[in-house]
Amino acid sequence: MRPVADRAVALLRSSHPEPTVAVTVMVTALAVTTGRDLPGVLLVAAAVLTGQLSIGWLNDVLDAERDVAVARTDKPVAAGAISARTVGVATVLAAVACVPLSLASGLLAGVVHLVAVAAGWAYDLGMKSTVLSVLPYVVCFGLLPVFVVLGLPGAPAPPWWLPVAGALLGAGAHFANVLPDLDDDAATGVRGLPHRLGAAGSRAAAAVLLLAATVVLALNAPLPAVVTWGVPVLAVVILAAGFRAGRSPGSRAPFRAVLVVAAVAVVLLVASGPALLR
Repeated sequence: MRPVADRAVALLRSSHPEPTVAVTVMVTALAVTTGRDLPGVLLVAAAVLTGQLSIGWLNDVLDAERDVAVARTDKPVAAGAISARTVGVATVLAAVACVPLSLASGLLAGVVHLVAVAAGWAYDLGMKSTVLSVLPYVVCFGLLPVFVVLGLPGAPAPPWWLPVAGALLGAGAHFANVLPDLDDDAATGVRGLPHRLGAAGSRAAAAVLLLAATVVLALNAPLPAVVTWGVPVLAVVILAAGFRAGRSPGSRAPFRAVLVVAAVAVVLLVASGPALLR
């Protein structure tokens, strides 16, 4: 049983579990706050989870040779903990399961979610190495909250600011997510937009985009005035403190500040759910 358990753990690690869980929890929480019933919430969670699993697994399959070249022992396929074939099969199964799970929320909502997942696949299949590397994140994160709203009874149209905030959040997440891997990516020929901007430029881009997402949500969602005006100010203070502390060589303070503001933006996005029902 131990080898089976080890392979199962390796398969889970190969799915990029942190972003997979984070995105699934975020969208599921939005489904809860918008008033989806329990079956609806579970369908949203299952659809998003299978979609994100397929994106994460495909990424590891396609990056296996690059990961071996830079000795990425944290990647199960590159470390030999699981075969690329096994992860490839898991990718296909997750993608196939994602289709009916997405369409269970309604035809329009399902198609929107499948387009979001396709954007993630497009990133894995080559866009990550181009100047348009941020585009799949913009499309995917912009459409995920739209998927939730369109799945409500009557398929109501989401307000304009919801996909805009999601797209800004996704774009900021792209720059923040790539920061730790810039050197390894450069060594294997990956030249996405963050790599062209460099570490300093990517940190600044992540900060500006996430701050913009926070402002869009705070100013447009019918939230209490203290949130509308206080949260953007708080985000500016966090970013300013992080970038000031980041003047020291090797400091990760700017990166941590960006992550905190990303968390604030996600909380605002989820908190805006009840307002979408009005």
